[in-house]
Amino acid sequence: MFRLTSLAAALLLLTSTDFPRVRLLPPQSAAQMDAAFASAPPPPDIFVTAGQDSKAKSNTPQAKSQLAIIRYVDQEYARVVQPLPSQKQGFRYAVGKPVDPGKLRSALARGSAANPGDQVQITNIEFREKEIIVSLNGGTKAHFNWRQHVQVSMTGVPMTTTAPTTTTPNQKGADLVLDFGGRVPDLTPDQLKNDLSPFLSFATAHSSTVNWIDTLPPEFQKAVKDHTAIVGMNHDMVLAAVGRPDQKVREYDDNGRETEDWIYGHPPEKTTLVTFLGDKVIRVKSY
Repeated sequence: MFRLTSLAAALLLLTSTDFPRVRLLPPQSAAQMDAAFASAPPPPDIFVTAGQDSKAKSNTPQAKSQLAIIRYVDQEYARVVQPLPSQKQGFRYAVGKPVDPGKLRSALARGSAANPGDQVQITNIEFREKEIIVSLNGGTKAHFNWRQHVQVSMTGVPMTTTAPTTTTPNQKGADLVLDFGGRVPDLTPDQLKNDLSPFLSFATAHSSTVNWIDTLPPEFQKAVKDHTAIVGMNHDMVLAAVGRPDQKVREYDDNGRETEDWIYGHPPEKTTLVTFLGDKVIRVKSY
């Protein structure tokens, strides 16, 4: 009797009008998309989660500074100015204070990941309430990297994009834990680089982004420097020019081909749609 009652209750829940449903929408034409976008209300705030302990709306100063740091510091190269410990929990030091030499020697007794003069690459930046963890050459343990796993949910259907890693299995990684002694302040990319100066120097290192841009055709180099997306660019060029989009939407054109819109901005403010067909930009439109 108890089992029958439980089964009846479960069926009642499944048929309730409050139970969430997934609605599949038919493909829309470009004109329908434009009309719908023009009349649509502003989308809900997107939350940017960095690390385990912090969660901020993407339109707050804190979240904007974090996005700027990820865009302009993550994946950068630097020269090591003093040995980097390879201990699993990372090496913690207080920002704005001299590094304790005894603590550093003790950490290095377990081995070093890199020595003065070596070139390393920042491969992950994790924001927490009172600290920032910067991983070098892959770090000492698995970290979540938003550049490698970006998930956007539109009308209940998740979409995930991935990017290849730039480190090799044989590289020895390190983690630097920047302890601010209180809530992490809003930082610019240059300020974070300065906070890393006890261990890293960016003065003699070449930016991977700058080196790559120099190999692009002149019209794309100019667009990247002007922070503008233009037709013919690929995903990497658009990322270098205008950064990560606020939203991504996959749709179909009049010919039934799947396209992807990268949306920058939030209506009614200025909003730009960069439309990809495969890996190429086919349309850039601002509202």
